[in-house]
Amino acid sequence: MKKIRVNAGRPYDVVIGKGEINNLPSAINKLGKSGKIAVVTDRNVGGLYGEKITALLGGKDVCYVEIESGEEHKSMNTVADILEKLAENKLTRSDLIVALGGGIVGDVAGFAAACYLRGVDFVQVPTTLLAMVDSSVGGKTGVNLSAGKNLAGAFHQPRLVVCDEDFLATLPQEEFKNGMGEVIKYGCIADKNLLEKLSSPGGGLEEIIARCVEIKADFVAKDEFDNGERQKLNFGHTLGHAIEKASGFAVPHGQAVGIGMRVICRWAEERGLTPKGCADAIEALTDKFGMLKGENYRAEDLWNIAANDKKLKGKNISLVLLKELGSSYLYKTTIDALENS
Repeated sequence: MKKIRVNAGRPYDVVIGKGEINNLPSAINKLGKSGKIAVVTDRNVGGLYGEKITALLGGKDVCYVEIESGEEHKSMNTVADILEKLAENKLTRSDLIVALGGGIVGDVAGFAAACYLRGVDFVQVPTTLLAMVDSSVGGKTGVNLSAGKNLAGAFHQPRLVVCDEDFLATLPQEEFKNGMGEVIKYGCIADKNLLEKLSSPGGGLEEIIARCVEIKADFVAKDEFDNGERQKLNFGHTLGHAIEKASGFAVPHGQAVGIGMRVICRWAEERGLTPKGCADAIEALTDKFGMLKGENYRAEDLWNIAANDKKLKGKNISLVLLKELGSSYLYKTTIDALENS
């Protein structure tokens, strides 16, 4: 088992290891939570693990909130449904929400936790690789609007994150590929050794998850509210979000990030902003894990969609580019300059 401390405004631990879910009841007790627990999950995860979680928490007062699966349900309507269920079950500020599922569940349950009674505590129990290495850590919660991804949300840090590698045994291969998009991102922006480890045969998954969490925890500690350094975690995301929207969300998030990293690197290489070869190295890794190539996507065709990205400040935007593999920087420009580039 590995434990990583996230030094946010209110610090918390991320625990990583096989069978860690079995320690959830005692971990909740250590948080001083002895009241009601609302378990929020989706139909897919609920069908696999709902009974197990209910049995684990059998000695506690538990209510169960199940939402629909899929990106189209990462919406204000879903958050409203969760809030109504929390109110029906009379949760108070001293109670707890447990988000059991992938990134969508974590985002909507966390946003509901931020909104309900102006803020109640929640615990993240991610069940996908993408959620373990990225979305469950750092306190970003939110939903999509018709104009774009994650345009409504709040910073609301969890009290605890429990990453149990056993959940990945039932993870579909396509979801594993999504997670690898984010794993590769961490290596590109902050750790060339991680990229080399991914390029080599073997490698322990627990160690890879832990390294990604360590990198994210470091960025969060430096810039909890995403005003500068933490924006480097968005490498591949500005174009990735545009790709998701352009595809009608047929291209899932992690795969879109993989395409977005390659596309932005090629765009930057052509302009002398990133050394030649970075895009090829990323493509070799995404190919290794069988991720989508996205040959039809070009940066020039995506800037108009990216104009609705939440990272814009007026007409200004900071793109995340690579100094080299394992090192990144923020390139400040305007959306008009990009559309005319």
